[in-house]
Amino acid sequence: MPAPRTPPGEPRASGERRPLLARRARGPRPWRRAAGAAVLLVEMLERAAFFGVSANLVLYLNSANLNWAGEQASRAALVFLGASYLLAPVGGWLADVYLGRYRAVVLSLLLYLVASGLLPATAFPDGRRSFCGEMPETPLGPACPSPDCERNSPSPYCAPTLYAGLLVLALAASSVRSNLPSFGADQVMDLGRNATRRFFNWFYWSINLGAVLSLLVVAFIQQNINFLLGYSIPVGCMGLAFFIFLFATPIFITKPPMGSQVSSMLKLALQNCCPRLWQRHSSRDPQGAHLLPDQGSPQPRPSPQEDIANFQVLVKILPVMVTLVPYWMVYFQMQSTYVLQGLHLHIPNIFPANPANSSVALRAQGSSYTIPEAWLLLANVVVVLILVPLKDRLIDPLLLRCKLLPSALQKMALGMFFGFTSVIVAGVLEMERLYYIHHNETVTQQIGEVLYNAAPLSIWWQIPQYLLIGISEIFASIPGLEFAYSEAPRSMQGALMGIFFFLSGVGSLLGSSLVALLSLPGGWMHCPKDFGNINNCRMDLYFFLLAGVQAATALLFVWIAGRYEKAAHGPASHSRSGRDRG
Repeated sequence: MPAPRTPPGEPRASGERRPLLARRARGPRPWRRAAGAAVLLVEMLERAAFFGVSANLVLYLNSANLNWAGEQASRAALVFLGASYLLAPVGGWLADVYLGRYRAVVLSLLLYLVASGLLPATAFPDGRRSFCGEMPETPLGPACPSPDCERNSPSPYCAPTLYAGLLVLALAASSVRSNLPSFGADQVMDLGRNATRRFFNWFYWSINLGAVLSLLVVAFIQQNINFLLGYSIPVGCMGLAFFIFLFATPIFITKPPMGSQVSSMLKLALQNCCPRLWQRHSSRDPQGAHLLPDQGSPQPRPSPQEDIANFQVLVKILPVMVTLVPYWMVYFQMQSTYVLQGLHLHIPNIFPANPANSSVALRAQGSSYTIPEAWLLLANVVVVLILVPLKDRLIDPLLLRCKLLPSALQKMALGMFFGFTSVIVAGVLEMERLYYIHHNETVTQQIGEVLYNAAPLSIWWQIPQYLLIGISEIFASIPGLEFAYSEAPRSMQGALMGIFFFLSGVGSLLGSSLVALLSLPGGWMHCPKDFGNINNCRMDLYFFLLAGVQAATALLFVWIAGRYEKAAHGPASHSRSGRDRG
């Protein structure tokens, strides 16, 4: 059977496989759209599984099934979430060098499916005994002589097995995160110039749709029915995602690995910054000093000039991505300090309470009404679900017709501005909350087992900051994915996509570290006498500090992005000899 023709002007890599079913259609568009839709469905199911695992992980480890202490469960959840971001470059590099994106996604989904089965397996007694052995009895000891004495928590039950499973699960999730966006963009490239931009819009929409389904359905089942059923649903989601991906294989465009250029980049960096050290290395190992060490690669090897051009592109891309780190510090506040602030605002009474289903609900003391805890996190997700289709169907086409559609970098700068305004609004709201607290105008409400002295301001006053952070996500994160894919050298697309997610994880860790630093004695977040409340803290100053850091780096980002776009539109940008963006 003759191979399908490559579209005019599109370079075709050796070993690239076009879809088997494309020749049956009148044109490539129906099959390209079907392939893109399959990728979006797989991403939605994978995100539903991920949030199904992570949303109540602390609650599961802290439950009677495992009896982990609160700080032990929180530490395990932080390790899992951090590893799922920080390991992202590993999966991207493996796809670029050895596997190719298709095989990397298949193997990652299979690993994901196997590893996710550990949690439901430990959710019933026989499974726990098989994987973890018998639970040790808690030793009896003398009571603490004073309330301030330190209690040594015993070693958490089943910790080696669960940590190993969670790290494998994080590796699989990070590999999917690195490779599936690029693989999906490969499927729609034949549909026109704007197809990639639209794909990343709907890719991000699929992520948030998966999060909504997971938080509304899976989290509810885990909290109110049992963890065995609740953790079996993510396994089912991954099994369905794996089946859909394999079923859609005949319509996928698959590209072979292009070989490793990471080593070449490191050697070029060494050659430029430390020429003497490079000369000594070259004299000792003349054969190992070549730019591309992969002699056995079946792909045509780039020339030294092309490799140097790729290195120059990488040097220009990385500063743009690094200056997004402070934005991620602001973005992840919605999962930490924004929620903490919401717990100290008045929770309205809108839902009839059911005592059997109120184990982790936010409950006003003495009231018969509750508001589910997950709603505090769903505010941002719902904003994205509403605005992404509006942007894709109405705003972007209108700007495109008027020739006013901004570039990806301009959108990212706009997203940083909205992130800045979100944290400013949060700071102003915190100042107003503290005004009521300092004038002894408070309401007492019970959250779990803790009593909080909240301001009489309604929690709905947080809607503007969640709305602004949702808008910032659309303008910063989605174009960021598009930028990482479209501007990277073809042989490093997976690695750079991994670096993009890695840096978002770095932003989250830096934000957490800043909170920990300011929580030391004398810091703005140090509240030793509040017993879980933050009424003696100055979290408003923390928000304004974040706003200042975001504003300064946004100005730096605008300067770097301007230089990048100026260089990209210069005369040298028309020569693509050193870059094959695929």
